[in-house]
Amino acid sequence: MPSRLLWLVAALSGLGVVVLGAWGAHGLADQLDARALNAWHTGVRYQAWHTLAFMMILIWREVVALKGQRLVLMLWGTGVVLFSGSLYLLALGGPALLGPITPLGGLAMMAGWVMLAVTALRRRPEPS
Repeated sequence: MPSRLLWLVAALSGLGVVVLGAWGAHGLADQLDARALNAWHTGVRYQAWHTLAFMMILIWREVVALKGQRLVLMLWGTGVVLFSGSLYLLALGGPALLGPITPLGGLAMMAGWVMLAVTALRRRPEPS
């Protein structure tokens, strides 16, 4: 996937963080119970952190392209969609069958972090 498209994904995810965070704080605050609102904000928080990490990998790819970086991005992207997306839908009263999807998203996020470590360890040391 070209860098330009990946940056577009990062930008749209960042926009989503702001829009969904504001909607949770202002539009949903009086409509959701505390548990649902907490789930909503957890989804926003995880999406925000992974959007920032996603952008850092994109910057890293510009400097040093390494095997594994693309997989990290794919795992994090999948994780955000499954984890945060299912939390958003559950908070809005979506069907309970979405519940098991949330941990799958978390596992994808964790796998992305493991893959990032593997990618970093595979990197050859720079000559001194």
